[in-house]
This record gives sequence, structure tokens and C-alpha cells, in this order.
Amino acid sequence: MFRPMLFALTLSFAASITFAEDVKQIRIGIIGLDTSHCIAFTKLLNADKPAPELANCPVVAVYPKGSPDIESSVSRVPDYTKQIQELGVDVVDSIEELLTRVDAVLLETNDGRPHLEQVRPVLKAGKPVFIDKPIAGSLQDAVTIFREAEQAGVPLFSSSSLRFGKNSQAARGGSLGTITRCETQSPASIEKTHPDLFWYGIHGVESLFTVMGTGCQSVQRTSADGQIVVTGKWERDRVGIFREGKGYSGQAVGEKGEGDVGSYDGYQPLVVEIIQFFRTGKPPVSAEETLEIYAFMEAADESKRQGGAEVTLESVMKKAGGQ
Repeated sequence: MFRPMLFALTLSFAASITFAEDVKQIRIGIIGLDTSHCIAFTKLLNADKPAPELANCPVVAVYPKGSPDIESSVSRVPDYTKQIQELGVDVVDSIEELLTRVDAVLLETNDGRPHLEQVRPVLKAGKPVFIDKPIAGSLQDAVTIFREAEQAGVPLFSSSSLRFGKNSQAARGGSLGTITRCETQSPASIEKTHPDLFWYGIHGVESLFTVMGTGCQSVQRTSADGQIVVTGKWERDRVGIFREGKGYSGQAVGEKGEGDVGSYDGYQPLVVEIIQFFRTGKPPVSAEETLEIYAFMEAADESKRQGGAEVTLESVMKKAGGQ
């Protein structure tokens, strides 16, 4: 039975910073400027009249360096730099300089491979950090990030915005009763430097786990009409399926009936959760669940390598140093 590591992220912070509900302002810094999330999040936070839940949490500085070997990353940085400066954000020359100016960090580099290196100075500085998808370029690095965050006593979480779709959250909250079967769909474009689902399939997989929760034991990867299909077996004979497709959708079957899941409802629900996290130090998604998501995706790659064989999450976590 698969049981990924539980990391009880403590709420100890650097002595110079205290986060509580009554903090009037949280200065936010961004690492990486090669994803549209940077601009979208900053527009929400730096608006003339932000939503009440987002008030007094401006993005004030950004370290823009992206990935040198992913064309989409390299090509985006100049335009996004111009756009974010127009939103009143200072561009700085190093992560170290950024950390002297901010209270909390959004690690937004689109490439998951440098995330471990980039987050280490953030952890050393004691700043709470949200790491955008993919949390890392490998399951092993994801395990290491959570381990080092625990050791540093710094709160950290990662999530796709799809987690906070209204219908997925309703199903997670019990609207359909205990879920026995769920199938979600999202695009799954592949970046050759990452495991296949890490790059974009993460969105639909995140929706799947939002509805199903933890407890996936094994996966099998197949294809249908040239599209990726990954079937997971959960405890108590529950089944969860991710299917590559053109949009964001899904269906769940529970003890109380059936319903739609997997909707995309914009970025604001995620940003609200991030700001609440920065204020309280309490991650809205556990390390356990996030690691199980990435173990699911890594096991899907291993199943592909083995010609569609069933692969346990326990086996890939063990290989990644997670058990």
C-alpha cells in the first residue's frame, strides 16, 4: 500500500518576519518571468481596487530569468518584463536582491528543473513560497523540495489553478458523497525535458486528485486515438482516470449521484488561496497529496516505458528517495 511521505511543515519563520491575520501588507516577489501566470497574478494583486481577499499584497519585485533551453521560455521574457514593469514592479538582478525586498515569494519559472536551486535561498531566508506547476522537473526533486522546506521550517505549497474549480471543490466537499469513479480531461502538451504529464497534463491530474483525494496505489498508461489515458487504482476499489483532451472537464460518480468536475474558473480562486496561505502559513494542499500527484505522473511515464504495464506509486516513490 502506497503511503508517500508526510511532511508536517512547521510555521516557524525568520525572526524578522511575522505573518498573521492582522498584517496590513505583504510584499510579494516573483522568481521567473516566462509564464503568463506572472502577469495574470500581478494584475489581480496590483489592481487599483483588488478583491478584498487580495488587498495590500502587491507584487513589488521580480527576478526575470527563465530557462535557457526552452524556446517558449526564452521568447516570453522580454515582453513579460515590459508588461510587469508597466504594473509597477521592479526588475532585480538576483534572487538574493529580491529576497531583501519581499515578505513572500511566487516561484513562477515555467521550467520545473531549476526550482530546487531557486527555492533554496528562499527557504534559507525564511520566506513562505508558492511554487507554480510543475513543482519540479522530477519526482526526486519534488521530494527534496518538501524535505528541505520541512527542515527549514518554511511553509510551501504547489498547485494548479484547476484544483480550485468550483465543481471539483464541491465534489471534494462531499456534494456527490464518497467518490467511486472519476474521469478528468485536460490538454497534455509535452516538453521533452520533463516527464510527459508534468508540463501540462498536471492540470487534469490535479483536478482528478482534488476529487479523488489521496490513496492511489497503481497506474496503467495507454492511449486512445493517439491521446494519453492513465487509469489509477485507488484504495477500496475506487478508480480515477486522466484523459488527454482539448478542454478542461470531467465526470465523477459518487454514492449520492453523478456530476461534472474538472472546470477551469480562472486564476483568482488560486491567488486567493495563495494570499491566505501567505497570511496564515497554512498550506491549502498537503505535501502528501502533491507528492502523490507527481508520483502518479511519474508512474504513468514508467508504465509507458514498460509498454503499458501496471506500475505502483510506491515503487516510483522509493526510487525517488521518498520512502
